[in-house]
Amino acid sequence: MATIYDIAKRANVSAMTVSRVINNTGRVSEKTRAKVKKVMEEMQYIPNSVARCLVTQESKVLSLLISDIANPFFTTMARGAEDAAMRQGYRLMFGNSDESIDKERDYVEMILSMRVDGVLFAPSSDRSLQHLEWLQRKNVPFVLLDREVTGIESDAVLGDSREGARKLVTEMIQRGHRRIAIIIGQVDISTSRERHAGYMDALKLADIPYDESLVMMSSYPSQHGRFIFKDGWLNSNGSERPTAIFAANNMLALSVLQTVRDLGLRVPDDLSIACFDDFGRLEEANPFFTVASQPAYQFGELGIQLLLERIRDRNRAVRRIVLPCSIHLRQSVAAALGATTPKHVSSYFSG
Repeated sequence: MATIYDIAKRANVSAMTVSRVINNTGRVSEKTRAKVKKVMEEMQYIPNSVARCLVTQESKVLSLLISDIANPFFTTMARGAEDAAMRQGYRLMFGNSDESIDKERDYVEMILSMRVDGVLFAPSSDRSLQHLEWLQRKNVPFVLLDREVTGIESDAVLGDSREGARKLVTEMIQRGHRRIAIIIGQVDISTSRERHAGYMDALKLADIPYDESLVMMSSYPSQHGRFIFKDGWLNSNGSERPTAIFAANNMLALSVLQTVRDLGLRVPDDLSIACFDDFGRLEEANPFFTVASQPAYQFGELGIQLLLERIRDRNRAVRRIVLPCSIHLRQSVAAALGATTPKHVSSYFSG
């Protein structure tokens, strides 16, 4: 493997000159710089990133830690972040916590050992507070994505979860649904709290009493992929049974759909389903779910922008960007039995 001394010998310059070219420091003429780079290319020289980091005090590496790589929202977010980072000359290191606080801790330890310049962080829950405080103590800049953490004031790129949920539930109410169940994640996740609040806002505006029996907390289905519904939800008949379900994220909605079909029910004929976040290319190929869609790619792009701003200016004021949701009306929501579809609904899509 070639060293900077090998490069210096062939280019007929000093090792210090080669080091300056690699680290883009000091005064080197353009002619000499071009000659050294040509020799490096010929000898297939790969700079030692650790040594370079010690010289320049930056690694040109950022980290993205997300909570669920299987969710199309987060994979699209990751694409936006990677594209934006590479345009700015940075590489992006990925990690996936799987909503596990223990796995998240392992990744934070790795991030600190790798001396990355900054972190985009989609926290698993409010319990991530200890990990974010750890990054703060180590003076590692970070930006929160999608979720906030109680007790942490930092740059963040968030979606308007409360307003998106209110609009989505309102669309179901306008289609005659009054017994709308909600399935949300755990209460220590900020988006769960916000979407639950938006659900309650919509009911209140429509003068529909809040019914605790129609609320269920569950982040994941069973190990067999089926969803375990609250007792009586789909087994009851008549007026006690929900006519619609609002799933607080897309992965929950998929599991609910599978379980409902396994029970012999039809969507939307027997039960309507709506959810937060779209399904990427799956929805492009066969639009089905009514969703409150977030601009996932922009989450990643804007996250990188805020992170680089923070790296360059550690003392600037905290910035919090909230992105609006758009409602897409599709086949999974129909008018409740005996109700009529509003006249303004003329297609599967609505802004």
